[in-house]
Amino acid sequence: MDFDLTGEHVLFQKAIRNFAQKEIAPLVDEAEETNVFPKQLFKKMGALGYLCPRYPLELGGGDGDKIMDCIMAEELNRVNAGIAASLMVQSGLSTQPIYRFGSEEQKEKFLVPAIKGEKIAAFALTEPDAGSDAASIKTRALKDGDHYVLNGTKIFTTNGPICDFATVAAYTDPSKRGEGINLFIVEKGTPGFSASRKLDKVGNRSIETGELVFEDCRVPAKNMIGEKEGGGFDMIADTLISGRITYGGRCTGTAQAAYDLTVQYAKERIQFGKPIVAFQATRFKLAEMAMNIDIMRSYTYRVAWMYDQGKNVRKESSMVKLFASETLQKILSDSMQIHGGYGYMMEYPIQRYWRDGRLFTITEGTSEVQRLIIASETLR
Repeated sequence: MDFDLTGEHVLFQKAIRNFAQKEIAPLVDEAEETNVFPKQLFKKMGALGYLCPRYPLELGGGDGDKIMDCIMAEELNRVNAGIAASLMVQSGLSTQPIYRFGSEEQKEKFLVPAIKGEKIAAFALTEPDAGSDAASIKTRALKDGDHYVLNGTKIFTTNGPICDFATVAAYTDPSKRGEGINLFIVEKGTPGFSASRKLDKVGNRSIETGELVFEDCRVPAKNMIGEKEGGGFDMIADTLISGRITYGGRCTGTAQAAYDLTVQYAKERIQFGKPIVAFQATRFKLAEMAMNIDIMRSYTYRVAWMYDQGKNVRKESSMVKLFASETLQKILSDSMQIHGGYGYMMEYPIQRYWRDGRLFTITEGTSEVQRLIIASETLR
């Protein structure tokens, strides 16, 4: 294993960092204030091959690896976690099941336009009464000729209000807990499919997150991912493993941004006649932050490398998600403490990273779920 990034990784890192600073950073304040995602970013990133860097060139992707995916997540989150999340759902949760298990027709109609940024995708799994226990979803897909009729409600759906299609989990056979789930591609404009409301959140305000409702929604049978009924739960698990590794990049980018802001503030803030960075209490906090960020980044890359080698990383992906998201909370707390009263003021950007980062121990598998997975894999 080589612990250095390849030349290709370094070039991509510089390119995506430059893009994020020039094209995304100027849009952050308005997106946060209005809770409206700047949709033009999908096409801009798609045209450059940045939107879905892991997918093959022939599909419009960047032909990269999982490490490249994590580099993108880190650089985007250094600028804004909300905008990053919306773009990452496009490159991961909503499209990976189509790439991994979809038909050629589905790839041509949905995946390729999503990679190019011509169609916006969402991933609809969580329901009002089914979060960590994904097998308890109630959305039902009943076969009716060459269609399936979907009924149910999804909540906390990233890109839900703006999506052109959603990858939706539903039971085709409710008698088989978990195993009876399938994934369906549901297009915007399909009768019975609606984004009933946009949700107002404490942080990650530049994401458009919504509630999706399916009422006697007729979906062509050819839009079911996979060749037979059942097996959707395994597809979801496969997708979430990849997503949890990406969360290492998300957390690292947010932590790095908070650290950079805090170092700058500590050098400028004068108390007792000198910058607060000169005080041991502050320096020790900053040293610990720097150490933990390096560990977060290194472990994320290690597990991403294992994933690319085809190794079973169910345990390690949960370790990445758990360690990085929980460590981030301490880094953000210390950053706020060093900023003092100013950190609590909306005019200082550190409060936004603090609000945004709080979500990371909850979404895509809570810390408690990650501990359960790690324990089940370790204590056999």
